[in-house]
Amino acid sequence: MPEMQNKIALVTGASSGIGKATALKFAAEGARVALVARRGDELENVAQEIRARGGEAKAIAADVTRETDIERIVSETIAAFGGIDVIVNAAGILASGNIENTRLADFDYMLNVNTRAPFYLIQRAMPHLLERQGNVVNVSSVTGIRAFPNVLAYCVSKAALDQLTHCIALEVAAKGVRVNAVNPGVVETMLHRASGMADDAYAKFLEHSRATHPLGRAGNAAEIAELIYFLASPRAGWITGVTYSIDGGRAQTCLR
Repeated sequence: MPEMQNKIALVTGASSGIGKATALKFAAEGARVALVARRGDELENVAQEIRARGGEAKAIAADVTRETDIERIVSETIAAFGGIDVIVNAAGILASGNIENTRLADFDYMLNVNTRAPFYLIQRAMPHLLERQGNVVNVSSVTGIRAFPNVLAYCVSKAALDQLTHCIALEVAAKGVRVNAVNPGVVETMLHRASGMADDAYAKFLEHSRATHPLGRAGNAAEIAELIYFLASPRAGWITGVTYSIDGGRAQTCLR
């Protein structure tokens, strides 16, 4: 029997990138998956892909910065599947900016998407996680561990997400719920292009990543999904409060 047979996984940011790869991985391992993202059409495409492979999926188009949407995500997941075993907070945004030019509104929005939304989703879903002794995996970043120039708000939001992971893990460990995070380096997804980076600049950025990552390349979404899945699986049953680097060695390097 597949490891996640009859388990329910709720994945945000599931229309593309790490979120999509994670949703596909969980479905392949037998989980029923609630897919969350703003782009409803692309989200439904992922759901159809899962169903075509014999899995179960429900697409929930929602904006994770809205409290009512977070509440609806939880209620619709429970209505569809009857519980929640795993939450993967993969929704996130990236924008450039430093201390001199980051607008307060942009700073707030970055924190709202990358930190506040995971907090509120975990909080609203916690009764269901406690009932089934489930777990959470947050998608953080190497920028939560190390400072990088010109992405100030992003660094702060991911560092806050790491600390949120530690705090919640400590609070609910005795109740049987685990909370962990993964900290990827550069991964080939739509994240940077969605932030406004042009295709030619993105190509140069990926080429530069060969030098900044000791293993000599950027990562791919499927690799991150594998680690997320492991941390959510019974094989990681004695792991909680971890922020786990998966970055080709990027966090070990100095600025260059």
